[in-house]
Amino acid sequence: MSNYLPYIIVGLTAGSVYGLAATGLVLTYRTSGIFNFAHGALAAVGAFAFYELHHQRGLPWPVALLICVVVVSTVLGLALERLAAALNGVRPALQIVATLGLLLVVQGLATGFYGAQSRFVRPFLPTRTFPLLGVRVSVEQVIVIVVSATGSIGLAVLLQRTRLGAAMRGVVDDPELMDATGWSPTGVRRVSWLIGATFAVVSGILIFPTLSLDAVLLSFLVVQAFGAAAIGRFSSLPRTYLGGLLIGVASSLLTKQFSTFKSVSWQGLVPSIPFIVLFAILVLVPHRLPAAGRGARSGHAEGRSLPKGARLPVGTAVVAVTLAIPHLAGARLPSFIGAAALVSVFISMVILVNLSGQVSLCHAAFAALGATTFCHLTTGAGLPWVVALLGAGLVAIPLGALVAIPAIRLSGLYLALATFGLGILVERMAYFSVFMFGPEGTRAAPRPNVLGLSSDTRFFFLAAALSAGTWAFAVLLFRSRLGRLLRAMADSPLALTTFGLSVNITRVLVFCLSASIAGMAGAVFAAGVGSANAVSLNPLTSLLWLAALTIGGTGIAKPAIIAAVGLAVVPSYLPGLFGSWGPAIFGTAALAVTLAGSGDRPSLATRFARAADRGAWRLAASPVKARLRPQGAPS
Repeated sequence: MSNYLPYIIVGLTAGSVYGLAATGLVLTYRTSGIFNFAHGALAAVGAFAFYELHHQRGLPWPVALLICVVVVSTVLGLALERLAAALNGVRPALQIVATLGLLLVVQGLATGFYGAQSRFVRPFLPTRTFPLLGVRVSVEQVIVIVVSATGSIGLAVLLQRTRLGAAMRGVVDDPELMDATGWSPTGVRRVSWLIGATFAVVSGILIFPTLSLDAVLLSFLVVQAFGAAAIGRFSSLPRTYLGGLLIGVASSLLTKQFSTFKSVSWQGLVPSIPFIVLFAILVLVPHRLPAAGRGARSGHAEGRSLPKGARLPVGTAVVAVTLAIPHLAGARLPSFIGAAALVSVFISMVILVNLSGQVSLCHAAFAALGATTFCHLTTGAGLPWVVALLGAGLVAIPLGALVAIPAIRLSGLYLALATFGLGILVERMAYFSVFMFGPEGTRAAPRPNVLGLSSDTRFFFLAAALSAGTWAFAVLLFRSRLGRLLRAMADSPLALTTFGLSVNITRVLVFCLSASIAGMAGAVFAAGVGSANAVSLNPLTSLLWLAALTIGGTGIAKPAIIAAVGLAVVPSYLPGLFGSWGPAIFGTAALAVTLAGSGDRPSLATRFARAADRGAWRLAASPVKARLRPQGAPS
């Protein structure tokens, strides 16, 4: 037991921070209906602000900590409360994109100001140790555990034993009734966001001396909190904090257990524990999860077709521009090749997101699997280029079917969480194995050696032709019976089932189809670059792709082209700006487009009718029923 005790203490320390962050996340979700994917970014803001004040400016750490907790947390909480209010009523997909946009903004700003390299800084808390049960325990570890436990327990007591806590529980289901009792729903939610932001900032400050000062690592602290929140079923604060402790201890013990393993997959198992927990709970016990927010139904965002008179001129202009690009791009032609390949990736996302109303945050994994399979089949097995390209699409289908498993039982937010966790799980356990990118994280991807297609000009036309074929297939799909079924499934799965049609089969089909297209597009992209690289297809890329697709708007070709050009071409013309600030720019644009998307809000007449329905229900309900505790409220 003495051999495991040091790992248990380390796990309790890290798990306490996970639990603290997770309880703040669950509180804001259950009181506002908005799941904040940028919760970890708030931790990054707190850590960088503390680093700037204490390590750079020389302020004593108690003063720097007080400024971060009082000033930084307040600003973040008030801003997020306004953002949540603006997102009330929009599609869940856009709610997700908005918080992902905020995540990208924070990461981009931190990278732009402080650089992309991790910074290891000295601890600010006392590091002296004392013996406990035969092992040395530091004062820093004790302080972290005590602060985290006190915050989480104090919040639970606040919710259970105070009038404010009762108001926080009551604002979940019927804010109008809460307003009638004299409590302002907006004020209650504002307090919740202030508490949630404070917990995130404190968790970032407590963990960054151990983790390192890195915007991406700190932002993904929330992913550890995802697993803890899933254990608490996104509603119970005590179980959520306990879930953070369990994840921390389990990860630490497995670190000892697998420290002697040389396999990349086994080494990736330890940091994957939160994602395994998240995915398992979401898939196995979805019936015990609370309703996913108060936003509008998922629905699809169907694009508007061009007027018949404009189709020929627009099509002619697109073809003319495509033919002129090799003569105008010059040395930047490889960027246009990458954009031509990415168009197919975004069309595969259009089929999934805009047509069927499903949200996937693991699309980069589809492209990565297709790209590495293509490399194995060409440079490894020596198969013809076209055969390897088709093989890349076929190999991605089983992964798409695996992702479809949570889609059968989940939708909206929980589906996004499940796919995000699965994407990170694939990256941690498979990316650097011999089956994908290998230990070095890169594999050579050849171009076809026939008809001069290995040249930049001819390969650009090949990539553009493949994307055009993907677009034509998507148009036919939109107009086909399957396309009508997908739109019906996005609008009302129950109605589709009523007519005797299988919603599950339809969901599996659309995920497999989207994964196959993304796999082949990933192969074309790798061949254009000359190699498949694990860094360019990491899980963060999936978030960036969804944000870029949202910026492009609705339709089929338009959002795909805008997103591809924005990601691949524009940075090549503005390398100084997009080199460091790219994620911040795309995140800001996605956030602005989401907030401006008033077309996704219910009309005034619809909102009036809903309010009237709620009023009629309250008149019919008994006084006793009104006093019952709201179902799914945080406990």
